[in-house]
Amino acid sequence: MGERVRTRPELAHLLRTCARCSLILLALGLPACSGFPAFDLAPRYEPPEYVVPASWKGASPFVEAKPSDDELRTDWWKLFNDPVLNKLEEQAMAANPDLQAAAERFVQARDVMMKARAQYLPHLGLGFGASDNRESINRLFRPPDISQFGTTVLGGGLASWEPDFWSALRNATRAELYRAEERAADYGLARLSLQAELAADYFVLRGYDAQSAIYKQSIDLYQQSLDLVKAQFAGAIASALDVARVESLLFSTETKYAQIQGQRQVTEQAIAILLNLAPAGFQVEPVDDLRVAKFMIPRTIPSTLLERRPDIAGMERRMAQANRVIGIARTAFYPNVLFRAGGGFEDTAFNLISLANSFWSYGSSVSLPIFQGGYRRAQLQQAWSAYRETEDLYRSTVLNAFREVENNLSLTDRLTLAANRQDAAVGATLKTQNLTTELYQGGLASSLELIYAQVATLTARIDSVQIKAELLKSSVGLIRALGGGWNRQQLPTDDQIQPFGTFQYTNLDKPAPAGGIDVNAENNRVHNDLTKPAVR
Repeated sequence: MGERVRTRPELAHLLRTCARCSLILLALGLPACSGFPAFDLAPRYEPPEYVVPASWKGASPFVEAKPSDDELRTDWWKLFNDPVLNKLEEQAMAANPDLQAAAERFVQARDVMMKARAQYLPHLGLGFGASDNRESINRLFRPPDISQFGTTVLGGGLASWEPDFWSALRNATRAELYRAEERAADYGLARLSLQAELAADYFVLRGYDAQSAIYKQSIDLYQQSLDLVKAQFAGAIASALDVARVESLLFSTETKYAQIQGQRQVTEQAIAILLNLAPAGFQVEPVDDLRVAKFMIPRTIPSTLLERRPDIAGMERRMAQANRVIGIARTAFYPNVLFRAGGGFEDTAFNLISLANSFWSYGSSVSLPIFQGGYRRAQLQQAWSAYRETEDLYRSTVLNAFREVENNLSLTDRLTLAANRQDAAVGATLKTQNLTTELYQGGLASSLELIYAQVATLTARIDSVQIKAELLKSSVGLIRALGGGWNRQQLPTDDQIQPFGTFQYTNLDKPAPAGGIDVNAENNRVHNDLTKPAVR
């Protein structure tokens, strides 16, 4: 049987006809999406309301005496008035790989929501096929009057749609929508944690700088004392015991100085990693003094903390997801309905566009499991238990947030008092050391008394620096516990989660930013040079 070859215009006409069939099916299906009734089987969701204290138990010197409606700024680290810290924070926000990975997880969650949303829209498809066959003339039971050759050409379309009477697909979409919002809150938490970790490491580094400066000053002083004692020993004024005592003090101080230098290098390397830099090419110039900034933090009452912590917002969104899963589990007890329609043309040659060659089919199916051995009941019970678990975890997250605020309020208050008293102690020990040195030079004090005075002065100065470094770290911890300027309004809205339009087929490299979260899809390798900071 011969094969007829169609021209390009005829093939184009064939494809246009198949496309029209699919568009007709789409036109029939889309109105049905809104015309069929839908019953939401998910329980009514209301986040729990807690009875919380009217004020905090702890106090802090950084909190204003009078309530303020002002909120913390998102660039809260500028409160410390340190240009080096400001620059480091900018570099970390621009290039930190963990933060960028958190942004990509948000993008992926948006796309998962879109996949779930696509399930309750009509699905359309086009098909085209052709075959040319030859049967064996000796085929068993082959009718003698049937041609040995056969050609078949087929073109058509297929559409299917699930009306989703019980909102199982819609609840699955809403659950993924809430999951995307949870990922946005996770991004806010990752950003705040990065900012706080960098600031805390920076103040630890500056604490090591101040301690190094103190140890270096003490080493110079002890070297002078050793030279003096050796001169007295040469004149038979001091004993060998006096020389050994001063040498012991000098060598032990040099040991501590070396230890502090090692700890500083480790901290500096940790900062480099946060900036997306290899430690070998990174350095923060040391300074001699550790300054404690004096600033005011707007007062935050406990009831508003739930709106200003990204971890609390993320856990609440997880609870909303679990609520929707209950509705999905309930749909298993109700009938499931599915509509299908298909049609096209089939011919033994390329003469498809003919009424005699057309075929079509449509139908629906209804299914309802009768007995599954308790599977559906177990699934529903599990969904309720999972929801109650998220309630418990939400309450635990809130309690932990309260604990962090109270801890850092207490720490900043007590450490501020300790720093002030320690400064007074440093002044007293310095005065004692100077007087003892004068008495020793006049022969009225022993070398042991001088060493005791010098050790007490060094210890007091080191303790003062350590207390101030802890105060700065607890100040960062307090700001982080209060949310660091974040608030729930920064979460993207439901309408912003959808990454692209239903009929959008261009500009799909990345979705539009939502909730201030964007990704670098154009060139994700822009930060692969680990020797240059992203912001200079």
